[in-house]
Amino acid sequence: MSMSDRARFHAVFQYIETHYKDRIDLDTLANRSHLSKYHFSRLFKELTGDSPMAYVNKVRVQKAIPLLTSTKKTVLEIASLCGFDSVSTFNATFKKHYDLTPSYVRKNSNNSLVVSKKQEELPAVLRYDPINEDSFLRRIWTMNISIKELPDYEVAFVRHVGSYLETYKAWATLGAWASENRLDPSQSYFIGISLDDPITVEEHLCRYDACVTLPEGFTKKPHEDIQFKGLSGGTYALYSFYDRVDKLGIVYQSIFTQWLPASGFVADDKPSLEFCMNDPALDPEGKAKVDLYIPIRKK
Repeated sequence: MSMSDRARFHAVFQYIETHYKDRIDLDTLANRSHLSKYHFSRLFKELTGDSPMAYVNKVRVQKAIPLLTSTKKTVLEIASLCGFDSVSTFNATFKKHYDLTPSYVRKNSNNSLVVSKKQEELPAVLRYDPINEDSFLRRIWTMNISIKELPDYEVAFVRHVGSYLETYKAWATLGAWASENRLDPSQSYFIGISLDDPITVEEHLCRYDACVTLPEGFTKKPHEDIQFKGLSGGTYALYSFYDRVDKLGIVYQSIFTQWLPASGFVADDKPSLEFCMNDPALDPEGKAKVDLYIPIRKK
């Protein structure tokens, strides 16, 4: 999943979080992502490790934990409150997820610990925390962001118009041109810029620029595939990302929805810049190293 799918999947995760009690099917989730069911299911699996409906049920049983351990509601009531059609389906899903039955959790939980701040004292299965401490989302939501000043850059770029899943075509063209012009990778930055939000712009009209910075005095010769422009410097929030590239979208959403509102800054009217610091194909774990710069200004 490319960075530009961030808004699609953020909307889906938010929908699941707020509508887990309701009937949810694959068509509903795919429609909210503005992707076909096939592409949505494939990207969702890459992102979470679960199929969409398995993820929904995982959220539902996680929501059941505090109801089981800190209320007197019946298991049947809890199953209904958490979106299950029957108590038998709830029991089976809960057992599959935790290897314990809801009744066992109810009988063996210590309510005072569940509702206290000492959840770390509980067995892992009894901790109500939908985002595990070691998970990617937990690391993002406790993200380390620094404020940096960037200079202006002159860049050559190839513009891709269409699905953000196919931006590799622009990078291949730019890479060949950079090699022909002997641009030293150690002296140039490769920067990705997504210019449109796929939630509001048709997928086939989305614009993406694959850029490479140019050294001072570089002669800009006309080329049928290459364009040139300047990138404005200024104040940026920097997050150093190192993970599977499909997770970069979550970083964007976390910055804009979690970090930015409490930061004392607002987003500036410039594009975000993805400085590509490695080739994921050459990484031992297949991960991408990206210095993500979000343009900001004081409130």
